Amino acid sequence: MRLTTKGRYAVTAMLDLALQEGKRPVTLQDIAVNQEISLSYLEQLFAKLRKAGLVRGTRGPGGGYRLAKKMDSISIAEVISAVDEKADMTRCGGNADCLDGEKCLTHELWMELSEKIFEFLNAITLGELVRRPEVIAVAERQEAVREGLRSGRLKTVVVEADAVIGTLK
Repeated sequence: MRLTTKGRYAVTAMLDLALQEGKRPVTLQDIAVNQEISLSYLEQLFAKLRKAGLVRGTRGPGGGYRLAKKMDSISIAEVISAVDEKADMTRCGGNADCLDGEKCLTHELWMELSEKIFEFLNAITLGELVRRPEVIAVAERQEAVREGLRSGRLKTVVVEADAVIGTLK
């Protein structure tokens, strides 16, 4: 599957946005810091996500991004597709010209796998991910680290967050 950094980062950023739904708009700077993704890279991704109607932005003080649709109606496949990615296991990009301009022996096998991957990602929504205990635990740990950085208690907060995550395993 040709799922590059672009697709992974788009899903990560959208999940971060979904986790903060109902609060103030989220700035790309906040997502960049939270997820350790380049701000300029996020700007490129969010231009595509906005064009696809998945996010909406608010300019000015207090501005940022929000989901443009309910998180339960945004599939992971939709996010990946919005940033020009696709689940493709073929070496020909699905063009059936793998071997001297013709289909290779395994073309149909890789096409079927690509379809299964798409079906899998299309069946998972941001809302489902937001409710997963392991996602909640990581989000709480990230928030605890941010809070620790703000308060100067980072070491204590990280140890406490690690203890909480350890009880979930």
